Amino acid sequence: MAKRALRNDQVDAAVLEVHGLVHDQGWLADRALERALRRERGLWAAERRAVADAVYGIVRWQGQLDALLGGRPALGERYAAWLARFGGIAPADAARRLGVAPARLAGLAQADARIAAVADPLDRFSLEASLPRWIADRFAAQLGLEDARALGRVLNERAPLTVRANLLRGDRGVLRARLAQEKVTAEETRHSPWGLVLDGRENAFALASFRDGWFEIQDEGSQLIALACGARPGLTVVDACAGAGGKSLALAAEMRNKGSLHALDSDAERLEEARRRARRAGVHNLRDRAIPAGAEADAALGDLAGKADVVLVDAPCSGLGTLRRKPDARWRLSPDDPARFARLQRELVRRFAALVRPGGRLVYATCSIGPTENDEVAEFAVREVGLVPAPLAPLLGEDRARALGAGEARLTLLPHRHGTDGFFVATFEKR
Repeated sequence: MAKRALRNDQVDAAVLEVHGLVHDQGWLADRALERALRRERGLWAAERRAVADAVYGIVRWQGQLDALLGGRPALGERYAAWLARFGGIAPADAARRLGVAPARLAGLAQADARIAAVADPLDRFSLEASLPRWIADRFAAQLGLEDARALGRVLNERAPLTVRANLLRGDRGVLRARLAQEKVTAEETRHSPWGLVLDGRENAFALASFRDGWFEIQDEGSQLIALACGARPGLTVVDACAGAGGKSLALAAEMRNKGSLHALDSDAERLEEARRRARRAGVHNLRDRAIPAGAEADAALGDLAGKADVVLVDAPCSGLGTLRRKPDARWRLSPDDPARFARLQRELVRRFAALVRPGGRLVYATCSIGPTENDEVAEFAVREVGLVPAPLAPLLGEDRARALGAGEARLTLLPHRHGTDGFFVATFEKR
């Protein structure tokens, strides 16, 4: 059967609509894309993929494209430039397709040579990775320039579609066999014992195995954070910043539905999503609770004080580790954001440490990269809160911890080294 040609007029209309929502009205790219694709039900599967690839590609490469074109190009010009530079379409054809004057794409000529000729190494890195200069500076300062460049390359690739097998239904071997029956190819993740990487061509949410609760979509790094909690049947576990419940469900599976799992968050709507997901996954021991934001939360948590065996503080953060999955975040963040989040993170560590029983464990995690939100907050937990670093290896497994390059009580995951999103985790004991 001959492959159907894409209807470029319909693809382009959807891309430009999403691009307008993101850049003119401040929508998050994933929300704007979801809105457009929900309404454009007549698009074929290949066309929907083409729209998503273009939307995220334009957002990723916006900084570089704008610099090459000069000034702030119109939406159609930026889209045509992306098609010409990254979409495999000749500049003249891209200009004609989007109704753009060919002269507007002249800046793409010899683009690689122009970028390579930029004298300042950090300016060049910022341009080649399409990152704001302040983010380029932070990555280079933390990793060294060459390692930062490797990170920048990976952040501009499509993130893998990674799922976590729901152990309440079956392990990942059983899930893999079930997916094969649905004609979905899946490979085991490198580090997580629960993960599979799907081929990415399927709509995972439409699979019967998803609807029946056999898996959740979850980055491998996020799975490893849940593994580092050491949740076990019969324990009292608190997911202090549960959000929509991704890690809560992983903890419930580790607990085999036995014990008490408390999912806390200040956003009641996100907790409603966690409840819905828990029902699909067959989770019965999750108790969700909306708590106030700020100091009022302390009084609301009095009944849990000193009772938890494990508390996970997966703290709100800048999200610098998720730029591959959320490429528009790089243009929304400001240089002050890591320090602003770190102030909140210190407050949360102090607040939720009060829930840990003596001898219990607190696990601090972020999806950010850099010491401000990670190592410095971990040091605050020791210095100001009185927590004691606790070894990670017994929780992750000695071989896995060694393969990941984990420290005694801290682990940094990086996309270009581990294939995960960027994460940080630190483990503590309360004496």
